Amino acid sequence: MLSLLTELWAFLRVRKKFWLFPIVFMMVVFGALVVLSQGSAVAPFIYTLF
Repeated sequence: MLSLLTELWAFLRVRKKFWLFPIVFMMVVFGALVVLSQGSAVAPFIYTLF
């Protein structure tokens, strides 16, 4: 996982694509939210976001 993050950071830094960082960050946050909330009481509230 750490190597993936370092490669992603190197890509963003070399290619000057810093505008991609917020998109990738939000995708990771929503992915973690979906994975961590499966089978919990929070799950019904996630569906209202989408």
